[in-house]
Amino acid sequence: MAKKTTNKKPLAGNKRSHALNATRMVQKPNLQKKTIDGKKVITSAREAKKLK
Repeated sequence: MAKKTTNKKPLAGNKRSHALNATRMVQKPNLQKKTIDGKKVITSAREAKKLK
């Protein structure tokens, strides 16, 4: 089981068309499974880039 090391959560809001119709949408964070020092962790892509 990989340990989650990030606190990022999905960003929720509305998509707006030209007619201003509101449709609910969710943007999920870009989570990656990486192995660091022999341990599997789940981090965001930005954090994984910094740890590299």
